[in-house]
Amino acid sequence: MTSESRHTLVIGAGLAGAAVCAMLARKGWHITLIDAADGPAKAASSLPVGMLSPHVTRSPTPLSRLCDLGVTAARAELQRLVQQGAGWQACEVDNLQHDPGRWPAALVRPGALVKAWLAEAAQTTTLTTLWSARIRALQRTRPVEGVSLWRAVGPDGQTLAEAPNAVVAAAFGTFALLSDQEPWLPSEALPLRPVKGQMSLGALEGAPLAKRPQRQNGVFVPRYEDSGLPPEWPERIWSMGSTYERGDNSLHTTEAAHARNADSLGAMNTAAREAMQSAQSTEQLMGWAQVRCASLDRLPLAGALPDMAAMQRAMEEPGFHRSRSTLSDVPRHSGLFTLSALGSRGLTLALPMAQLVADGLAGDKPCLPDDLIRAVDPARFAWRQARRQAIPR
Repeated sequence: MTSESRHTLVIGAGLAGAAVCAMLARKGWHITLIDAADGPAKAASSLPVGMLSPHVTRSPTPLSRLCDLGVTAARAELQRLVQQGAGWQACEVDNLQHDPGRWPAALVRPGALVKAWLAEAAQTTTLTTLWSARIRALQRTRPVEGVSLWRAVGPDGQTLAEAPNAVVAAAFGTFALLSDQEPWLPSEALPLRPVKGQMSLGALEGAPLAKRPQRQNGVFVPRYEDSGLPPEWPERIWSMGSTYERGDNSLHTTEAAHARNADSLGAMNTAAREAMQSAQSTEQLMGWAQVRCASLDRLPLAGALPDMAAMQRAMEEPGFHRSRSTLSDVPRHSGLFTLSALGSRGLTLALPMAQLVADGLAGDKPCLPDDLIRAVDPARFAWRQARRQAIPR
């Protein structure tokens, strides 16, 4: 692989995009990072505090196994890159759902990890950042001397950047970029959904109302202190959330969502619910809301995107047996990858999924077992559809 080919666009500067930048920088790649916001971690990754913890299930599932890998990896990154008290703090969480118990965890401000990854990438390799750069379409250029590029095109048709490779890590914006504008994928093959989350929070004055975080239908954080929270938030906060509102892509906070958070909090801690309701009645309650992205099967999408036209041609070949085709048979767009649909587990899943994408781009041995690679393969929906019926042209 030449140095020219070891260059990629990364679209999206949240946890997913920053993790991809970090993993590719460690492989010596040159990166052009593009985001519509004026800096990193401005959307769902702007969460004031999130929970890094295992996904507890009665028996292992693909998601729980990925989370186990992700918790360990993310914890190591935090310890290496981010100072405790300035972006995260170690803790335990009381799990009050099925399989109740106390689990090791960490409270994390995602933006701190995003910025740490990007700072390290900038020190390691060539990282070019394009802020306030809205992409209208992602286009494939005509080959010149056998080389095609992926071109990010702005609202007025201008070229923002181009490279032999592109990783779309734009959360629910991935859907518009890959389905609406340039028909790389029909919506049936890219079933991404917006999921709004609202957190209720306030300044912590006095003693916290629980010894440690509690998790049931949402997470109650009784105390989180972080020097990086101001000026947007108090340095010392409590929080409850967040809601999980499927199909909602609005960004405003609502009283109804605060009420749902209060109900969930009351099921865990009645004193905390009363304190939250008191803060709301005195207009001291604060809220945060953003849109996350989830897939139809609630697993991430991480890897090379399918080439639907090539898949159609393959299906039309004489002797093609649709029922015998495997996921590895699906043709892929050269150099076009995605990391999306992390849902509400971006802190946990971003790193192992980014490593998988980076391995795929570099042609290295994948970091995950085959069954987990198949579970998060972005082509899985197109492949399942192809086995049932003809691919839409």
